Amino acid sequence: MRKQFSSEEEKQRMMSGKLYLTTDEEIVAEQKICLERLYDYNHTRPSQKEERERLLKEMFAEIGEGVYLEPPFHANWGGYHVHMGKNVYANFNLTLVDDGEIYIGDYTMIGPNVNIVTAGHPILPELREEVYQFNIPVHIGRNVWIGAGVTILPGVTIGDNSVIGAGSVVTKDIPADVVAVGNPCRILRPIGERDEVYYYKDRKIDL
Repeated sequence: MRKQFSSEEEKQRMMSGKLYLTTDEEIVAEQKICLERLYDYNHTRPSQKEERERLLKEMFAEIGEGVYLEPPFHANWGGYHVHMGKNVYANFNLTLVDDGEIYIGDYTMIGPNVNIVTAGHPILPELREEVYQFNIPVHIGRNVWIGAGVTILPGVTIGDNSVIGAGSVVTKDIPADVVAVGNPCRILRPIGERDEVYYYKDRKIDL
């Protein structure tokens, strides 16, 4: 017999990294309200800039000015546990598994089909059958570039200015000021003097 927790206790466990039941009635009811707002956002027209901005401010825990998220945007809680800085851009099909908290710094750029995941499930099959889950926050620094098709797993921190190459699966922390790629994602090299001359392969910056 598992321990029985009140809805308030389940909510506390949800935000503290402990196992909790996703089927708790109060949690499900709150999540549905968030998903209704997400539905509204994804059904705005491209010309409805002000309406999109208004909805994002309602949807997110924190959101800065100048944020642009290309619909469709997907999130388990519609951004309710997401803290996003200013001038963040995300391309199509950003998926935030935001059952736990996600922090994204100013000027970060996110490519299409990126997944940022805070949620996990226990390995023990019996617990998965009972729909237990845990959430660990993800922290993404300032001015990070996350390439197309990247997946970032629970508990990961990515430092300021770093670049995560397309298709990478980020399972561990990545420090600031590096280029990192692969599955699992590993540091390829630091950002350095060559990057002051070349913007892509052998193409020189001419600004």
